[in-house]
Amino acid sequence: MSAPTHTRSHRPSPDAVDIRLPWWAVVLPAIAFAALLLLMAGPGQAAASAGEPGVGHVVIQIQQTLAR
Repeated sequence: MSAPTHTRSHRPSPDAVDIRLPWWAVVLPAIAFAALLLLMAGPGQAAASAGEPGVGHVVIQIQQTLAR
């Protein structure tokens, strides 16, 4: 008695491109970029941009969060 063979392959076809990244593969580089940007700007640059309501406020909030 022979066992049945499976002819179906689970491999994708060579024409199809299936690339899936985990969520952390996108988030971690973005966080690292933001941290390096803050380190390059330094505290003096963040205070100088405080006159701009949008960007300056965000930078100050991030620095306060990281200082805790």
